[in-house]
Amino acid sequence: MQRTALYYLIIVGLAALGLFLILRAGDRTYGQVSPFKASSAIATGQPGVTPTEGHSFATHLRESAADPLSRFFLQLFAVITVSYSFGWLLTRYGQPAVVGEMLAGIVLGPSLFGLIFPGAFQFVFAASALEPLRLLSQVGVCLFMFAVGMETEWAELRRKALTAVFVSHASIAVPGLLGAGLAFLFYERLAQPGAPFIQFALFVSVSMSITAFPVLVRILQDRGILKTSLGRMAAACAAVGDATAWGLLALLVAFVKASDFSGAAMCLGLVLVFAGVMFFVIKPWLPRWLGDEALAKAKPPKSLLAIVMAIVLASAFCTQLLGIHALFGAFVAGLIMPTEHDFRAKLGVRLENISTVLLLPVFFASSGLRTEIGLLHGRTDWLICLLIIALATFGKLGGTSVAARLTGMKWGQSLPLGALMNTRGLMELIALNLGYELHILSQQAFSMLVLMAVITTIMTGPLLTLFGSHQAKRLAPVEPLP
Repeated sequence: MQRTALYYLIIVGLAALGLFLILRAGDRTYGQVSPFKASSAIATGQPGVTPTEGHSFATHLRESAADPLSRFFLQLFAVITVSYSFGWLLTRYGQPAVVGEMLAGIVLGPSLFGLIFPGAFQFVFAASALEPLRLLSQVGVCLFMFAVGMETEWAELRRKALTAVFVSHASIAVPGLLGAGLAFLFYERLAQPGAPFIQFALFVSVSMSITAFPVLVRILQDRGILKTSLGRMAAACAAVGDATAWGLLALLVAFVKASDFSGAAMCLGLVLVFAGVMFFVIKPWLPRWLGDEALAKAKPPKSLLAIVMAIVLASAFCTQLLGIHALFGAFVAGLIMPTEHDFRAKLGVRLENISTVLLLPVFFASSGLRTEIGLLHGRTDWLICLLIIALATFGKLGGTSVAARLTGMKWGQSLPLGALMNTRGLMELIALNLGYELHILSQQAFSMLVLMAVITTIMTGPLLTLFGSHQAKRLAPVEPLP
């Protein structure tokens, strides 16, 4: 050990001495002012060197903090820390973690952080520094939609196809109609300038009719009712409703981006060709391409994961290229993944951590940065916001419950089913961000609808408890009179 230490000191010392001599000789030969001489000249006030030629340590820190990479890491730190804290806090009160993450996004935005600490908010989330965060959020949404596609149980949908289609479409039609009525009443107040009324009305209608299938599944899991008849029916209805709503949203995005009807028709035709290739060409052959042995492994090999991610990225690129959004392609990629050897579950485990811990909170933060509650001025705006929340809840809860009752379900299951279908969460935010990016929804309308998404999602747990306790009381045995 002593000999090794001695050799270390000799080699490193000689190298350091040689480097010092070379630098000193180069400085004398080429006559340039070294940083040490410059700092000394500034300190002693020697002529020829002004203070602007040197940089103080504080200036260096400010410049380093303003570097795009430093700003991006600071944004990620703030987003992950606040999102995890809010998610943990909300789970202590019976809410899904996604509700806390949605609230964290609003807290980090101009509604709270920007209001209380405007200087710090402008430094961390300056508008000119948000593009990397926005792109990362889009990657997170695409991976999330890929996982949603893998969670869709086609066998369960086939068993409950008729009931699920009727109930889910009723839960879309009623709030969608109410949303169109709201758009008609408040078009001039809530639409972006120049946005056509039809596009604005359709976006509001779709936004009010979406159910957050993944959030709903997690609520069912947390309450231990996923395997019950109510849980299976809720999951089936939400899956059918999501597929329908996303299909409508894809058509709407294509309609908005196309310059005329022929362009929209061409886009729709290409999307149908894409879907046909994915479902009828790639899906049947994908298990053979991936290999049964690789699918059967407890931990999928890296080569298999690389192929899967290539399929997801290529699918997302195709739908983005066709004029709809990349997330639709990622969703379709999830739908065609093999089910053999429980491959979807094993793949989902590897995607869940990076998606839920890092990427989805970034998306919530991006949505929160667009949400400015301070834009709701006066009593009129808040009354409109409350009206949106009330009609969205009435449409989803009422439309679902009545439709389920008409299929023969008892009110004791119809009302909880309506409460579950009223869950919006992340899916609503995705639709709202599309409407905002396409210059259809104003920032004021965006803020109102984000509040509606958060509040209706928060209501799910208390409504389930309310309807469950009411049902328990109704079925409780009556004590005989003495």
